[in-house]
Amino acid sequence: MRGELETQPQRTPILRRGVAGLVLIAVAALAIHFVIGLIMTVFWLVVAAAAVVAVLWAINNVF
Repeated sequence: MRGELETQPQRTPILRRGVAGLVLIAVAALAIHFVIGLIMTVFWLVVAAAAVVAVLWAINNVF
């Protein structure tokens, strides 16, 4: 047998783990919000471009 005591790894306190979980959730929510905003921006740019093309096509067909 060994004469020295083996140290047990200390567990992270529950409050610290809870705060870490909340930070991860907040960062995930911000990332999702950013990605959705980026997708919406691209969508509206495509809609605007399609509207310009439609107006130019209509003007070309009227005159």
